[in-house]
Amino acid sequence: MEIWKVGFVAMLLGLGILVECGVSDMYSSKLVHRFSDEVRKVRVSRNGEVGVVWPQHRSFEYYGKLMNSDLQRQKMKLGPQFQLLFPSQGSKTMPLGNDFGWLHYMWIDIGTPNVSFLVALDAGSDLLWVPCECVQCAPLSASYYSSLDKDLNEYNPSGSSTSKFLSCSHQLCELGSNCKNPKQPCPYTVNYVSEDTSTSGVLVEDILHLASGSRMAANGSARAPVTFGCGSKQTGGYLNGVAPDGLMGLGPGEISVPSRLAKAGLVRNSFSLCFKEDDSGRIFFGDQGPAGQQTTSFLPSEGQFVTYVVGVESCCFGSSCIEQTSFKAIVDSGTSFTFLPDQIYDRVVKEFDRKVNATKASFEGYPWQYCYKSSSEGLPKIPSFTLKFTMNSSFIVQDPVFMIYGSQGAVGFCLAVEPSGIDIGTIGQNFMSGYRMVFDRENLKLGWSRSDCEDLTDNNRLPLAPADGSSPNSLPAEQQNTPNSSGVAPAVAGRTPSNSAAPTSRGMPSKLCLTKLLFQLLLVSSNFRWSLHTFTF
Repeated sequence: MEIWKVGFVAMLLGLGILVECGVSDMYSSKLVHRFSDEVRKVRVSRNGEVGVVWPQHRSFEYYGKLMNSDLQRQKMKLGPQFQLLFPSQGSKTMPLGNDFGWLHYMWIDIGTPNVSFLVALDAGSDLLWVPCECVQCAPLSASYYSSLDKDLNEYNPSGSSTSKFLSCSHQLCELGSNCKNPKQPCPYTVNYVSEDTSTSGVLVEDILHLASGSRMAANGSARAPVTFGCGSKQTGGYLNGVAPDGLMGLGPGEISVPSRLAKAGLVRNSFSLCFKEDDSGRIFFGDQGPAGQQTTSFLPSEGQFVTYVVGVESCCFGSSCIEQTSFKAIVDSGTSFTFLPDQIYDRVVKEFDRKVNATKASFEGYPWQYCYKSSSEGLPKIPSFTLKFTMNSSFIVQDPVFMIYGSQGAVGFCLAVEPSGIDIGTIGQNFMSGYRMVFDRENLKLGWSRSDCEDLTDNNRLPLAPADGSSPNSLPAEQQNTPNSSGVAPAVAGRTPSNSAAPTSRGMPSKLCLTKLLFQLLLVSSNFRWSLHTFTF
């Protein structure tokens, strides 16, 4: 069989269908049940015996799995239960300054009874994790942090009546093949881009408490089962101020909170982050943005969407665009500042230096190379920085600099970009200020629109406090910037996409054969419900 046919047959096997097309467009097909011996053999050949748990035909477990699949399908048909969701303590996010790596944080409630955690938000990784059964964790006492007024918490699985460990046989257990027993708790390890920064422990499932931002459902709250890391051992930046109480990965992976909420039928498969000019912000799950927002498509990496990558066509200062400045970039709220590929960086900073009428300077403790003194007359005119995308979409950064303050006020400023050292850049949190950033995973698009981060619906103001009217946790005071302070290096998870992030083209089969196959798929979708809901291989 030709190569394209082998790939196509493999795809259809995931739907419980075996198909072969001949040169003359004659074909034969076979419907295969998801729990058949044929499918089991494929699973075992790919993953080994460990992690493959097959229900006995017509057993209680067998019918339970079929029923669960039918319920998931009904949720898909009925649409999402809520228009928007946000953590039960409110949608507000907050910066905590250099003590906490310049990231945005928010309070979330987990478990029964609920326990509060102050987690960092990171669109560059997938896993939600919190300190748990600690062997090596950051200090949780407020006395270690100048900007906290209360102690942080450690998750205790035995203290929550809704907590349960994920087994090694669970489909979300990536390290299941390393387990001696498929029923033992699933271990996890996530290594982050920041040097020697990691978290490890076991995966658990428990309830994440959420509030609704609409009246689509009578109940204004939701209890969503989510899978997260019981992080018993952290290293690197996670022991030195970054995310001491945990981190919420918002990436496209199946284990991330946005993915679990969408799969449960609670909201659309999308979310938004909004960061105000004063650095406060909001998060909303299910938000697909206003109709008039600008958009650009996410790009796959090696054929998969493992992180949020976009293609920048050119960089501009004001109305002047710089030649040969196209590149790919990760969009990541978990990276404090913005990075450009080295060659792009060199062209951008030279153009900025040419346009800014100020004296270059260096400030101890700050990482940027292009810094300038403030004059007695104040700041010089700083041009806006624009990233141009396809379809005439433009992302305008009105203020691309980082202000540096002394005892007498502003003493200077730096262009807040750095060289990435690799051939891909990162659009960090500092460039997102003043924007409502929409990560529309359903349509594989990034959206953005100017926003004050208060009114996140087109016509109606959303509730900004918990649905029950209670006040959220008191917010830590914002850390002040001083010339000698230095931001903790931001932690970013998720694999760095390779240079092959652009879509690839493959040879297409004959139109007639594809038409017949599509017709057959439609028949299967309508008449053979079991075959469509097979496991993902």
